[in-house]
Amino acid sequence: MKPAPRNPQPETRNSKPENGFALVTAIFLLVVLASLGAIMMTFFSAQQQSSALDVMGARAYQAARAGLEWGEYQALRGGGACAANTALAAGTLGGTLNGFAVNVTCASSVHNDPGTATGTVTIYNLTSTASQGNAGLPDYVERQVSATIAQ
Repeated sequence: MKPAPRNPQPETRNSKPENGFALVTAIFLLVVLASLGAIMMTFFSAQQQSSALDVMGARAYQAARAGLEWGEYQALRGGGACAANTALAAGTLGGTLNGFAVNVTCASSVHNDPGTATGTVTIYNLTSTASQGNAGLPDYVERQVSATIAQ
């Protein structure tokens, strides 16, 4: 007996076996790009805060220098008076230095020096500290400068 002719039926297979793969890839790429965006925003925020603190540090240094110059003037031109501890009144420093608390300390000592007209030399040790903000907080800044002068 002769076998019946086979009528080959094509198998019903999915002609696109990667259906759904594009969706998974797209979601993965969105998650990766969103994560990179969040990381870049964190870096940007930290950079901005660092720049702001750098500017505040420079302003604090200038406020401390201004306090030191004020103390030098008081000691040398103000009749030789050297107050042990003086806080500059608020608003003494104007412009961009306003808002800084400046504390100036001064200590003086008199030494004999026969080479001078008066026979003595007065040495002033001045320290000026400028600060803004509350200690322990991220926006706190403080700078201190000192000088020794003789008259």
